[in-house]
Amino acid sequence: MSKRTAVIVISLLAIAGFVAAALLYKGNQSVPEVAAPVKANSALVRFNAPSFGPAKAPVTIVEFFDPSCESCRAFYPIVKQMMAKHPEDLRLVLRYKRLHVGSEEAIRLLEAARKQGVFVPVLEAVLESQPLWHDDATAAAAWEAAAQAGLDVEKAREQAMAPDITAAIERDAEDAQALGVKGTPTFFVNGKPLPSFGAQPLYDLIKSEINLSR
Repeated sequence: MSKRTAVIVISLLAIAGFVAAALLYKGNQSVPEVAAPVKANSALVRFNAPSFGPAKAPVTIVEFFDPSCESCRAFYPIVKQMMAKHPEDLRLVLRYKRLHVGSEEAIRLLEAARKQGVFVPVLEAVLESQPLWHDDATAAAAWEAAAQAGLDVEKAREQAMAPDITAAIERDAEDAQALGVKGTPTFFVNGKPLPSFGAQPLYDLIKSEINLSR
């Protein structure tokens, strides 16, 4: 594949992601409610939560995320594109919220992948395969996809039950409740919730915060 063809394919995939997110938003009757503003001293960001981008970036996006959530899957390429467009300005912090039958199993899988240093490829494989394991308590297809992405499954199944992962899952659940997070994905940008749920409101708030930081 030529470089030009690759760029075109990536662009088309990004556009498709926007369309998918918009359709999910319009057609999904369980769209996340807009969260309340967050106080500066809240537990919005935990030091050991998964994060991407510069630690000192002027804008921090916090996403409460469920790997079994279809809207989270649709938003992933959108957020990834935003991060790529503003690599020095944005930091993304993921927080977990369990909403589906297979959610906790998938979260434990992802945290084991983080221990093995393969979090991103495994996350992308798990999201891509989501239709095959959505609401499966064992998340069997997610484990299969993770293995293809480089996860040592035998080791990961043991790691997934580590006390620190259990503590992180419970901590995120407590923080989500304290912050009034009821659905996923729920975004905060520099502590500010979206004025309304959707890809464009997220982009607009991110751009506004970037401009304020300059």
